[in-house]
Amino acid sequence: MRLKITTVGNSAGVILPKELLARLRLERGDELFLVETPEGMLLSPYDPEFAAQMAVAEQVMRSDRTVLRKLAQ
Repeated sequence: MRLKITTVGNSAGVILPKELLARLRLERGDELFLVETPEGMLLSPYDPEFAAQMAVAEQVMRSDRTVLRKLAQ
């Protein structure tokens, strides 16, 4: 799919066609992440469940750092 960069206020943006938004199950106001991969750039919907799980994992890693170090040995 070919998209064109357009002016949006003082910035630049890409208009996503309705068909693409429907396929990605996105709506106006949803967040997307741009991730660099070996194949190029990946535009992906934000997954709040995954972000919450990662926040809990980071908290556990910080609070139980010594236990995790012992387990790693």
